[in-house]
Amino acid sequence: MTDWTRIQKALEANRAVTLSQRDQLRRDLDGVIAAQTDIATDDEHDPEGATIAYERSRLSALVDQADTHLVDIASAIDRVAAGTYGSCERCAKPIGAERLEARPTVRTCITCAR
Repeated sequence: MTDWTRIQKALEANRAVTLSQRDQLRRDLDGVIAAQTDIATDDEHDPEGATIAYERSRLSALVDQADTHLVDIASAIDRVAAGTYGSCERCAKPIGAERLEARPTVRTCITCAR
């Protein structure tokens, strides 16, 4: 028998950690943007310009990933509440416990994921 309360608490803890990480990433990104606007760089000719542009792009991608993960966590929490957590969204068969343990927000069984 599955302990839905434990799963929901684990998902909520994951959400809290992800929110904290995303907030720190946003602060870092804001710092890079502020530094970039404080100095006039020509990315093509300034050796530091490419580094600043890369860091801005990297941080933006990490913020986007965190936002996507937060949506996935919210969806998983909704599935727990609806009683559909752990069932594949494609074939409706149970998702393996090992897969759910490794990827708690997963929506499909390993067969349907291929």
